[in-house]
Amino acid sequence: MTTLDSRQIPTSAPDNYLTHTRGLLSWLLTLDHKRIGVMYMTAVLTSFFVGGVMALLVRTKLLFPGAVEWMSADDYNKAFTLHGAVMVFLVIIPSVPAALGNFILPIMLGAKDVAFPRLNLFSFYLWVLGAICAVWSLLVGGFDTGWTFYTPYSTQFAAGGVIPVLIGVFILGFSSIFTGLNFIVTIHKLRPPGMTWFRMPLFLWAVYATAVIQVLATPVLGITVALLVIERAFNIGIFDPSMGGDPVLFQHFFWFYSHPAVYIMVLPGMGIISEIIAVHSHRHIFGFRFIAFSSIAIAIFSFLVWGHHMFTSGQSPMMNVLFSAITFSVAIPSAVKVFNWLATLYKGSIAFNTPMLYGLAFIFLFTIGGLTGIPLAVLSTDIHLHDTYYVVAHFHYVMMGSALIAMIGGLHHWWPKMTGRMFSDFWGKIACGLVFVGFNVCFFTQFMLGSQGMPRRYYMYQPEFKMYHHISTGGSYIMAIGFIITAIYLIHSLFAGKKAPANPWGGASLEWQCSSPPPHDNFAVTPRVGDCYDFSAVRWDEEQEGYVIDTEAHIAAASNGKGH
Repeated sequence: MTTLDSRQIPTSAPDNYLTHTRGLLSWLLTLDHKRIGVMYMTAVLTSFFVGGVMALLVRTKLLFPGAVEWMSADDYNKAFTLHGAVMVFLVIIPSVPAALGNFILPIMLGAKDVAFPRLNLFSFYLWVLGAICAVWSLLVGGFDTGWTFYTPYSTQFAAGGVIPVLIGVFILGFSSIFTGLNFIVTIHKLRPPGMTWFRMPLFLWAVYATAVIQVLATPVLGITVALLVIERAFNIGIFDPSMGGDPVLFQHFFWFYSHPAVYIMVLPGMGIISEIIAVHSHRHIFGFRFIAFSSIAIAIFSFLVWGHHMFTSGQSPMMNVLFSAITFSVAIPSAVKVFNWLATLYKGSIAFNTPMLYGLAFIFLFTIGGLTGIPLAVLSTDIHLHDTYYVVAHFHYVMMGSALIAMIGGLHHWWPKMTGRMFSDFWGKIACGLVFVGFNVCFFTQFMLGSQGMPRRYYMYQPEFKMYHHISTGGSYIMAIGFIITAIYLIHSLFAGKKAPANPWGGASLEWQCSSPPPHDNFAVTPRVGDCYDFSAVRWDEEQEGYVIDTEAHIAAASNGKGH
């Protein structure tokens, strides 16, 4: 069997996945995982723009509450609900598994495609159909329940667009399940010879753990929203206490899915950070097996802690104590990852480029998100902080400051591979700095707001909170400028960016051993599997203006078990 010598890789393939076939129809009907990943990414980034605009509208209204009535209280409720629903269900959940995962996973695995290409395309169109239902809900009155759809408000009093958006969430759930199934089978069945579980990159470990959560937890969400649609349409009393139902039952159903969903968002981001930290510090990942097994541990713990969202719901004191204790336990595998990332950085040859800056930002923001979760896991302090801006700040540090920042870092990390073009690192650093500063100004202020008693989701507030809201809104504008600059230089790179070599960063995993952008079938010849974090065999090649891998040395190092 012919094998790949990465020193012979051309800097660009004459027939890559972008030029293999042309025309809109060839994209819409494609079975190529790379094109499906690009379509997912385009749709996710479009949704991110919509969700971001809604967030800016909410923050702008809170800048001067009641001064200018350009947004009514009902419109305000619809704006923050749309922001939350779009960002959770249409952006953060699919951004890494469905978008980046679809593009990178098979190449990183050394496979030609995912196990079920047609199911992959069907999953994308299910996602599109779910998004259309969300838009449809806006045309029939919108929805103002918050992204959690809590009963009894969602069943009796909410605006008329609740049922369409619930149908959309139901459809999106099937898309997530099918994607998870596809990834599990792909990782189990399509690994090339020599790629054992402990030669598999940590991004694949994280995506695998995420896929397990998607398959096991998402059906609960489907059942929950189906019951909510039935309750709203027919009023049969499932969640109505006057008819023998229980509104708290909805919370149990919802959070049994939605807390694992937190890790559907964060776990793939952790996998991205493992790749970024190792590649851009040019040092073997520290504690490979600990990081790998911590992903599985987080997936297991994610199913056991949903009750910490419900300390004020009236559940038994014993259950509160148990959920509190298990919540603290989740910190252990998360801390293992942070420790090993920092140990990898220690004495590494760190390149402070845009992907690495996003990786470092992730570690900082994720650590704050984790530490600020401790008061919410403690029963006494959670009673005071529940439903305040403290929860909003903590949630955004974990979701946006971690999951979304990791996704943007991963987008920059693999942008040359996806597009065949290099972006402006100068503008990337500036945009990253603006996003990082703006994020902390916006959300760290909200910890102080919440600790002083400012409730979340309120249209009006007391005068003593005005300064904090002004600072927070100012931070949101700074962050928005950073994202706008990011969009400009990435789009500019598509037309005027320097051609990317096959391996611009010096990575050692398989995706860096094919051309940029990748060929239609990913690899012209079967790749040889080495230690994906052994950078001793990676050297700079002046002729190709990129890094190349000494394949024989790479394989030999892996065979000797170096680093693992």
